[in-house]
Amino acid sequence: MAPSSVIVTIDKSSNISLVELNDSDTSVFLEKQKTASTKQFSWTLLLKAHRILCFFPWIAMGFSKTLVSVKKRIALADNGRDEVQYKERLIYRFIRIFLAISIIALIVEFIAYYQKWDLGLGFGFIHPTNVMGLLHWSYMGWISFRAEYIAPSIMMLSQFCVVLFMIQSLDRFILGIGCFWIKFKNIKPTIDDESYDIEDASSFPMVLVQIPMCNEREVYQQSIGSACQLDWPKDRILIQVLDDSSDELLQILIRNEVNSWREKGVNIIYRHRFIRTGYKAGNLHSAMSCDYVKDYEFVAILDADFQPNPDFLMLTVPHFKGKPDVGLVQARWSFVNKDENLLTRLQNINLCFHFEVEQQVNGHFLGFFGFNGTAGVWRIKALEESGGWLERTTVEDMDIAVRAHLNGWKFVYLNDVKVLCELPESYEAYKKQQHRWHSGPMQLFRLCLPAILKSKISKWKKANLIFLFFLLRKLILPFYSFTLFCVILPLTMFIPEAELPIWVICYVPVTMSILNILPAPKAFPFLMPYLLFENTMSVTKFNAMVSGLFQLGSAYEWVVTKKTGRSSESDLLAFAERESKSFNEDKIQRRLSESGLEMLGKLKEQEAPAGPTKKNRIYRKELALACLLLTAATRSLLSAHGIHFYFLLFQGLSFLVVGLDLIGEQVA
Repeated sequence: MAPSSVIVTIDKSSNISLVELNDSDTSVFLEKQKTASTKQFSWTLLLKAHRILCFFPWIAMGFSKTLVSVKKRIALADNGRDEVQYKERLIYRFIRIFLAISIIALIVEFIAYYQKWDLGLGFGFIHPTNVMGLLHWSYMGWISFRAEYIAPSIMMLSQFCVVLFMIQSLDRFILGIGCFWIKFKNIKPTIDDESYDIEDASSFPMVLVQIPMCNEREVYQQSIGSACQLDWPKDRILIQVLDDSSDELLQILIRNEVNSWREKGVNIIYRHRFIRTGYKAGNLHSAMSCDYVKDYEFVAILDADFQPNPDFLMLTVPHFKGKPDVGLVQARWSFVNKDENLLTRLQNINLCFHFEVEQQVNGHFLGFFGFNGTAGVWRIKALEESGGWLERTTVEDMDIAVRAHLNGWKFVYLNDVKVLCELPESYEAYKKQQHRWHSGPMQLFRLCLPAILKSKISKWKKANLIFLFFLLRKLILPFYSFTLFCVILPLTMFIPEAELPIWVICYVPVTMSILNILPAPKAFPFLMPYLLFENTMSVTKFNAMVSGLFQLGSAYEWVVTKKTGRSSESDLLAFAERESKSFNEDKIQRRLSESGLEMLGKLKEQEAPAGPTKKNRIYRKELALACLLLTAATRSLLSAHGIHFYFLLFQGLSFLVVGLDLIGEQVA
């Protein structure tokens, strides 16, 4: 054997277990190998250290950019009309006082932590002989006081909220089972009799289509155009454009749009009120008082941003035939901009559950649900017998639905009939919409409770209206969401004797969020943002609920939700195809072409008066809650609470993002 030969023996083919070296210079070879291994290990450590050192500047740069963005947002934000101007300033003051006390308590806890005092976990109190100074004695007194007097009250309130939380979760679970049953059995509303004879126009009932609008510059053309394209005999339909706009130039534009469709043979009229009282309810009430309305049997209501398919009436009106007790047929909303930003995606999750589960289950098993205010067809007789449109609340749709239900009318919900509309793309618009949607029901509850108790409907229907429809879903839900997750949870970090169990803040909310997100399965990646955002919106909903319940000033505020006038690509193509042969071809081509859009934009800029530049806002209430939750998260970190810390941290960051208006539409 050569003196420099090497023999390598391998016991297993899959694993080298033994290496035998036979060489005269074996020791020299091993020394070189050891030196090479040391150098490789050193280079590996240096490479990892370099990566770590590069990671810190990246974090610092990202943090710096975030701070710069926040600084610019605070400097440029429109704070001229913050939500704190509402008369419900009591909640905001309460949050600020709570925050100040929490910061002071956190400073005391830091001192106790670094002095290695007991942080007050409910046991192991220090013996009085071991007291070190006045501050230590005061801290011990605080621990004893909170354990004996404060913690029991907090525990009682938290247990009460947990009971409400579980009841509401049970309601959601039952609704989910009902929806599963409907899907499993493929249950759908059916038409008893044969549909109308297409060849005989006189067999079709007279239908009135109402389009209420107020300063809807972005959407009036597409809404009027969609209504005028409905498949229904021309002599059996009348379209009312109910314009409450205060802009005189916009009134002229809408009137010209109506005239252009009338010249094409569409039976359409333009109405404008000189005395615009009662908001949408006043507008609809005024339109129904016209003499010619008595010739019509049904009325379809379409808000300005809704774009029904041409077969909308063909799919809804036949459900009244042979069913004289049906007063309303409601279609489902579909959203053209649901993927526009994170805010619209989260709204889509909520509304998908509302339509797919709540409306469908209540419609099938109870024959009653809240009218959504649009995309529905009413029997005019049901409206008249129920008292018509009233201006007493900001939820006229829910008002008329409750009164019709008390008069014995039944409702039909069509989950398969969808009408395109828009979601609010900015947090400002969404916040105002949610305030109206949650203050109005409480106004209505105060007004309708005596009528519900005196009505002739069954006790079960009365209980459903009072306890489920109003109290559980309109009052209890915002109450426990805000109280439990925004008040009690951060409070228990400073009063650990009343600490909430993990299943309350983690397991049950996540389970309910999964249940809510099931109707929109594509939104599963947004599960955690949805959970955090719903808790963030609880402060707005709670504020609205309180204002409606106690008749505060902002409960009667009606702000038209801002629209952008978005249409899907298929809608634009279909619209262009239908209109390409008309005398208005040049106008339509301008709408669809890029150059035409630029021309139309320049024209509107010339026509529209110059207004103030829109800016993102700062929401003080949400920012105050963000600071409160982050303070509580810091306190929980001292006690190594785990789940509590992460929940408070991410929930605080969620409030911070919303408070800085970093969610939704961003204005450059």
